[in-house]
Amino acid sequence: MKILTVIGARPQFVKAGMVSRAILKSNSKTRHVLEERICHTGQHYDTNMSDVFFDEMNIPKPHYKLGIGGGGHGEMTGRQLEKIERILLDDKPDGVLVYGDTNSTLAGALAASKLHIPVFHVEAGLRSFNRNMPEEINRVLTDHVSEILFSPTLLAKKHLIREGICENRIKVVGDVMYDAAKFYASKARKPEWFDELSVEVNDFVLCTIHRAENTDDIERLRSIFRGLQRCGKPIILPLHPRTKGLIENLNLEMSNIHIVDPVGYLEMLWLEVNCNLVATDSGGVQKEAFFQGKPCITMRGETEWVELVDAGVNILVGADENEIVNAISSDRWNSIQGDFYGNGNTAEKIVNIILASLIGVTQ
Repeated sequence: MKILTVIGARPQFVKAGMVSRAILKSNSKTRHVLEERICHTGQHYDTNMSDVFFDEMNIPKPHYKLGIGGGGHGEMTGRQLEKIERILLDDKPDGVLVYGDTNSTLAGALAASKLHIPVFHVEAGLRSFNRNMPEEINRVLTDHVSEILFSPTLLAKKHLIREGICENRIKVVGDVMYDAAKFYASKARKPEWFDELSVEVNDFVLCTIHRAENTDDIERLRSIFRGLQRCGKPIILPLHPRTKGLIENLNLEMSNIHIVDPVGYLEMLWLEVNCNLVATDSGGVQKEAFFQGKPCITMRGETEWVELVDAGVNILVGADENEIVNAISSDRWNSIQGDFYGNGNTAEKIVNIILASLIGVTQ
């Protein structure tokens, strides 16, 4: 049996790496071989956002590299859809595996569903309930054309049932990112530039900013950076070159903010382990902070990972300058504990369910 995995953004590389490893492990144990072919759309296309992940995590090299990055959401998704459809017609896979909520996710799911090829969606059922976010549109549409929906939590399953999706198509398997955090913990790597910053381990805030709602709104961006600056704590901020250029034009005071180039997964893991707090607008980094026992402030008005907010280990601050300062300065964090995301064998569960769905095999 053959499956096409469609990926295009850095969080998807991490997730796909764990599932690819589980596929190889399964193939070594059973006569029912699942051949995986990987399509990299190119949504994240520079070396630090793409190639480094395949190299350092030993992810199988893509069979197809589309090189489609940049442009508007409609343009990007449409171009990806066209190219993926051609691959599906030529390659004739038995199923298509997609991850998360990017344009690549939606393009892969739409192309497959229109050709009546089963779609398997990892991270199904997450909802921010903010339809202004492109990611929300992507995840909702992908869920509704998928054959099997792999939900990380029971809450995600409840969202899907409320939307009318048949319960027998929903599989609560945990979070494959937790698999990755456990697997790579011993391989975390200190960035070469860290010692040059004169920043102490466990005495800095790790920050990421990438969502369009923040980077495309100059006033939100200005407010975020004023809050980061006012908190007075050392900030390490891996930043995409485009956003870095925007920041430079704002002429902000950033004496405590160290802007660095995007980092690979193993370096990011080291920074998460060795910071004392995470400030982010990323969905994945919120969870990674939890996995590493770090409090998190989320610079958005909502999150898909509401269980972390309910547990008191994640605070939503939006782009409010004062709330950012107060949250970073707070010492009133709940104990970071809870079994929200499975026990680290999510990738194996996913592979077993895919096999069962495609060829009726249980393991």
